[in-house]
Amino acid sequence: MKKRRFALGLPFVLAAALILALGVSNGSARTQKHSAAIKAAWIYVGPHNDGGWSQSHDKGRLYVQSKLGSDVQTTFKENVPEGPQVAQVIEGLIRDGNKIIFATSFGFQGAMVAAAKKHPDVKFEMATGTAQSKNMAEYFGAGEDAIYLSGMAAGAATKKGVIGYVVPFAIPEVIRHANAFALGAQAMHPGVKVRLIWTNSWFSPDKETQAAQSLHTAGSDVLGQNVDSPAAGQYAEKKGIPWVGYDSDARKFAPKQWLTAAIYNWGPYYLRKTKAAMGGTWKTNFYYGNLKDKMVGLAPYGPKVTAKTKKAIATKRAALIKGTFYEFAGPLYDQKGKLRVPKGKRMSVKDLYGMTWLVKGVVGSAKG
Repeated sequence: MKKRRFALGLPFVLAAALILALGVSNGSARTQKHSAAIKAAWIYVGPHNDGGWSQSHDKGRLYVQSKLGSDVQTTFKENVPEGPQVAQVIEGLIRDGNKIIFATSFGFQGAMVAAAKKHPDVKFEMATGTAQSKNMAEYFGAGEDAIYLSGMAAGAATKKGVIGYVVPFAIPEVIRHANAFALGAQAMHPGVKVRLIWTNSWFSPDKETQAAQSLHTAGSDVLGQNVDSPAAGQYAEKKGIPWVGYDSDARKFAPKQWLTAAIYNWGPYYLRKTKAAMGGTWKTNFYYGNLKDKMVGLAPYGPKVTAKTKKAIATKRAALIKGTFYEFAGPLYDQKGKLRVPKGKRMSVKDLYGMTWLVKGVVGSAKG
């Protein structure tokens, strides 16, 4: 995984470009200076107000600040590239006295692992990661469940049976999300095709707009995404085609064409772990939130989602929570028709974290 910094009349894409031109930047929220307050920091790959992933995490940071008041000093670093600069950012945050650091992009993991070894007195929290240690925890949400439900909305909306899906990087996280979206769409529109275009960027409004345009020109009459900005939605609004967002409630960018979006509620987790760090009870963990604990969910529906579709989604959501339905239960076939998950078998979270193949009905390469 953002609009409040700019004048209301400034278009989003221009605003985002201005942010990126500034490079890595700081932000902080403090109710008052307090010598005993714990310092907690967040690192974002995009702008804190990107309209998607980073904004959802910053909303969680603000939740912590609102709940703990003067007992915490929160800060964030935004527009941090996934590369050598991450280590410098982390070291700077530690020098500033931050005792718990939340890194919110997969590409930050190497630097976080190294920093955790170097600074055993600091607590490290890695979103979407795959590495744990005594002072480094992993956390994520079962976004695939909510994405499946959002895919149902897309499947119900398409008339041509072709949906365009804008995706960032060809890593297991994104591949399983694309698969979940396609399976949800197929549940409402059997035989539907989901076409992928890779941007090779988490946040690039220009690339996302270009991808949306290419998908639309190629025949997609509904758009979805797993990228961070609402640029594809702005394109969809302009062209009059339904759009499914991701990460945050971004309906204001496409009020007529908005369907829904899979969203994350990071606040309660961030509050719990920050309080644990304050009280000396922090422990490492692999936390995978879900629909039941409300770490993942759906944004409000737009005007194009029918009562029939809402009912179908509600039924499937209840089944996911109860455990009577699972989108990655067999039989599941890949693009080439190979049986990947036999009938009666289910993919584990470990399997999902290693997913490198696309399900039947997805058009595009799993290699990016």
